[in-house]
Amino acid sequence: MNIPLEPNLEEEKLTAERKALLINLDKKIFGTFAEIGAGQEVARNFFKVGGAAGTVAKTMSAYDMTFSDSIYGKVGRYVSKERLNSMLQHEYVLLLERLSNKRGTDTQFFVFANTVAAKGFKGNSECHGWLGIRFQPEPLKPANDIIIHVRMTDKENLLQQQALGAIGVNLIYGAFFDRNDPEKFVQGLLDGLTTNRIEVDMIEFSGPDMKGIDNRLMSLKLLQKNLTNAIMFAADGRILQPSEILYKKPVLIERGSFRPVTHINLDMMKGAKEQFSKEESVQGQEPIVLFEITLNNLLAAGALDDQDFLARADTLSALGYNVLISNYPEYHRLSAYFRRYTKEMVGMVMGINTLLQIFNEKHYENLEGGILEAMGRLFAQKVKLYIYPMTKESYEKYVAATHLGSLPGGRVELPELVTAKDVKVLPNLKDLYSYLLNNHAIEAINEFTEDHLTIFSREVLSKIQSGDQSWTEAVPAPAAAIIKDRGMFSYKKNK
Repeated sequence: MNIPLEPNLEEEKLTAERKALLINLDKKIFGTFAEIGAGQEVARNFFKVGGAAGTVAKTMSAYDMTFSDSIYGKVGRYVSKERLNSMLQHEYVLLLERLSNKRGTDTQFFVFANTVAAKGFKGNSECHGWLGIRFQPEPLKPANDIIIHVRMTDKENLLQQQALGAIGVNLIYGAFFDRNDPEKFVQGLLDGLTTNRIEVDMIEFSGPDMKGIDNRLMSLKLLQKNLTNAIMFAADGRILQPSEILYKKPVLIERGSFRPVTHINLDMMKGAKEQFSKEESVQGQEPIVLFEITLNNLLAAGALDDQDFLARADTLSALGYNVLISNYPEYHRLSAYFRRYTKEMVGMVMGINTLLQIFNEKHYENLEGGILEAMGRLFAQKVKLYIYPMTKESYEKYVAATHLGSLPGGRVELPELVTAKDVKVLPNLKDLYSYLLNNHAIEAINEFTEDHLTIFSREVLSKIQSGDQSWTEAVPAPAAAIIKDRGMFSYKKNK
């Protein structure tokens, strides 16, 4: 195979074959491949381009569970981050024990591992996998890890194997040559592939040379570059893989800008969670609670601001909440996302203004069945909307500005607090709304704090930026403390 050794990187992307050959010809890079679940597809790329003896110390696959457990130890799930980490640890220790004395002074040792559930002859289970590399940035230096989780969407096993082989090579190449350029690293993961074939929904860097990398920002790069449609991280900043967190769990989610998070956001979730926990299908289970920000919201002011993103994430984390960032502006797409991982009940928490947006037919012009198709998708399986009330004044102003609802006429008056039961959608949607309300797909939040109904995040943000210290009355104390301490959202100390 004739592969140019010095391609013009400005003009074209490197293929998996070119990357494999460039690594094979680098005399310093040497290591082990351990692959389970889709053949030796990553190692095969290094063998077929030639020169593999300069890179490959060993390749192996322990498919039988007894063999796998005897080598790497028992785990609850074989295709898991836990199994991947045990593979990396075992093989890296073995590699150093056998080769460090012989060639450690001039070798960058590495171990590449994957554990994968590819398409098989039986069943239609999710096709996904964990891939990782433990590598030395320089000879004799401590190792670093880079781990990713992928979803494979090709319909044939052979195509999935090919895609896995390519992204494995891309990961190894990126670890050695692109790790100091996060944007280039993430972009390079799909060289030779498309998002129609493989999705990267989790990425994590760790090790002494990776301390300056914020994994949340790296995950955000996956979303920006369309390698995935959603990312998730815990209150302590750990990157979460959705299938391991959401698996067979009820989910309660609240979408917002959280710029900043305020008392009303927490009051909405508190009231909804109380009702959600009493649902027959949820009782006895602890739901996964998520606060979600859409990518559209992060981009509302133009270019994505990393510091603005981290400010929103950190204030929510200070309150102990998991955060989801998604590229699903429509709620029916968000509902479908959760259905990948759980068949348990999903609750969505929102205000009346968001509820009226859901009944905006313009959002569904790209669907053949329009709003009826969207509602069918949204409420297909155990999904309920929990609606926070609104003051009469705010409701009337919103409807007058957006024309998304109708205002009562004649003797019909709105109550001072408008709930889901009082909402007046446009006349042609009235029966649809009544059907969903009467069948409890839409439910009013009953417990709430009236004083919080007049809190508006835009007004709070304006006060933060102008130096009006009264903003602290609208923001939970832990979030207010870090806003002040870190100068978030352009905070000014004094008016």
